[in-house]
Amino acid sequence: MTLSTESRAQTVRLSRSKATALITPEQIAASPLARYRPLVDDWDAFAAALGRPLSPCIWANPTRISVAELADLLTEQGLDAQPVPGLPAALRLPEETKAGRNWWYCAGLAHAQEEVSQLPAMLMDLSPGQRVLDLCAAPGGKTAQIAFALGNRGTLVANDIAHARIKALQGNLDRLGVVNVTTTCCDGANWPSASGQFDRILVDAPCSSEGTLRRTPSLLPRLDPDSALRLGPRQRALLRKAVQRCRPGGRILYSTCTFAPEENELVVADILAEHPGMLRLVPTSVPGFVAMPGVTHWNGRELPPELAHCLRIWPHHRDTGGFFMAILEKDAGCPAEPTPEPATLDDTDAAEWLAGLDDKYGLGADYWTQYRANRQTRRGLHLMAADHAPPAVPAAESSGLFFHRTNVRPPKPSTGGSLLFGRDITRFGVSLNTEQRDRYLRREIFDPTPEQRAATPTGQIILSYRGHILGVGVLHRSGVIESLFPSRWSGGA
Repeated sequence: MTLSTESRAQTVRLSRSKATALITPEQIAASPLARYRPLVDDWDAFAAALGRPLSPCIWANPTRISVAELADLLTEQGLDAQPVPGLPAALRLPEETKAGRNWWYCAGLAHAQEEVSQLPAMLMDLSPGQRVLDLCAAPGGKTAQIAFALGNRGTLVANDIAHARIKALQGNLDRLGVVNVTTTCCDGANWPSASGQFDRILVDAPCSSEGTLRRTPSLLPRLDPDSALRLGPRQRALLRKAVQRCRPGGRILYSTCTFAPEENELVVADILAEHPGMLRLVPTSVPGFVAMPGVTHWNGRELPPELAHCLRIWPHHRDTGGFFMAILEKDAGCPAEPTPEPATLDDTDAAEWLAGLDDKYGLGADYWTQYRANRQTRRGLHLMAADHAPPAVPAAESSGLFFHRTNVRPPKPSTGGSLLFGRDITRFGVSLNTEQRDRYLRREIFDPTPEQRAATPTGQIILSYRGHILGVGVLHRSGVIESLFPSRWSGGA
């Protein structure tokens, strides 16, 4: 892993190929995007924006660091992090920055997510105690934001159709310390009714991704207007299922990262027509963002005037990607269903393992009262919020955070587990200097200082840098520290 040091030249990893415009206005005009000219208020500005690289954006993990502290940390590294109007937890970074190659990212202090993709969680009107479903969740940035908006408690179900994407999603949740999420893998359009109803549902639908061109300019030659027509039935099926599973009085946020009305307003209009009197479009706005109203006519089709309550984010208005959102509220008079019984989880011997961690790391006998530990695989224990109620259907891929591996000798906390509880330990902890930090994250063996060696018994230890936990290592009797940082976390964002 290539890691930063304290000097700007070494911390900021540059991709020089991004320093020039990657798409020209002429290419935009000759592409299928030209059909959006009637919708765009300033075509030249729109085309110019698509030709500029997109600056990365991160948000501060509220369970570990404030946005002000994160900004100070980045400034010390020589990164010019700018606040983002309308996104109080976010910071915009220089366009060449590789966030995932920095120690603070590995430590779960922040997550990289495009600015417009941070909007859904803000607009879902979330509060602790709600039961929430993220129907198309991977790679997990929106899921994590929702989880923290719920206070990292209660029940959030994050679903995706692809196992590989679920694995990536779970890795992000583990790094960030999310304990109130159950992940599932099934076709969201066939989401089972036995799961019960949800107060909030996010449908971040698979789409033609035209709004991501600034991040993936290679997409331009592959754009096909017919793809919007092909994707429409799938998007309708997902939104239709969300309507079925939404609790009376609850809300659904439908979003895409494309400009195509066929994937946006037309999908919403058709679902409204299928459910007369059951749904209403909620007027909304995004303070600090220039958001255009939804389209009410397209290609000769007149749409209901309430489609103007949808929101369109165009790249040239705030130097962002493109995005679409619609908030649907289900009538409170619709039939309600009882919440089904949650899945039964095996907590055999969990208390003994937690007591062992208490004893080794000096955490205190009542440290785990806000959590529930259980065994979901033979590998070890998962940790979830005490009030998390994973659904019995569909079967879970994972509930909570995998935090303690018990099928090895000696047993060891997972990296995600150590990031969660490591800041509260009173024994078996070592604070690293900058050189040691970088060697640890490169998964190397390195020497402790005499002071570190004298203050710490041999065996498994939890390592930190500047008060922030990095993960688990081993202080060997030979006097060296071996990094146990996971290889799958060491490749960047």
